[in-house]
Formats: sequence, structure tokens, C-alpha cells
Amino acid sequence: MRAALRALAAFGPVRASSLWRTEPLGSAADPWYVNAVAEVELPAGASPFDCLARLRALERAAGRPDVRAKLAPRTLDLDLLLFGDAVVLTRDLTLPHPGLTRRRFVLAPLAELAPALVPPGETRAIAELLRDLDDPLRVEKLCAGTEDPR
Repeated sequence: MRAALRALAAFGPVRASSLWRTEPLGSAADPWYVNAVAEVELPAGASPFDCLARLRALERAAGRPDVRAKLAPRTLDLDLLLFGDAVVLTRDLTLPHPGLTRRRFVLAPLAELAPALVPPGETRAIAELLRDLDDPLRVEKLCAGTEDPR
């Protein structure tokens, strides 16, 4: 996770949330996941598709197979949650991320970085969405985030 945050810093300045431990969706024997949210300041002219391509390249570099199977084991899973106020709906990319407002493991770390942010298409801020979320999965803070993961 920390290596991924350092790699993201090559794109531009990064602010990262704390690391969070998240209960798996599968059986109790499955390992818990580690999640975080990072905000990256990209160079002018970067597109959401450029960003997505870079995230997928980082996943491959971390040993993730080029398979997009849901719930498949993976060493690293990087999702593009938001890209400013952009709304995108294509086969390869949906922005805002469709699970953004329904997942505690996304909203908890995102609320650390941007509690007052209102995602495109929403009327409530991230902190409000988190407070009212009905998600039974347990999410626990592991350690504090960093302003500069390098």
C-alpha cells in the first residue's frame, strides 16, 4: 500500500488518508483488506482516462493479473473514485465510481480527506453519506495517513 502511494506521488503531490482494515465480503476465513484514499494533484491537461491507465499500470507492476473479475484475489486494486466534477459513463470507466456512496471502506477514508465534498450527482457531503450509511462490514483505522507518502 505504501509503495502504491509512493508511486502515485510520481504523478503529482499526494494527500493520503489513514490506512483502514476492512472485513472481507466472503467467508470469515478470508483475509481482511487494507484500504486508503489518496488525492493526487495531476498535471494540467490530464484526463480521467490517462489517470485510469496509470492506475492499471501500477496494479500490473504490483503483480496484479490483467483480469477484472469481481472479488478475485489481487495484490493491489486501485479505483478512480472521482476526477474533479467529471461525470463519465463508458464501458471502461464510470465517474463518480458507482460504489462510492455505498461502501464504508471508501467513505471512511474519503471523509478524512474531504468531509464536506459533495460528489457529482449527490446532494449530501461525504461525512453525511458516511454517517447515514447502512453497511454491515467492519472497517477499522490501522494508522494515520500522510501528506507526503515519499
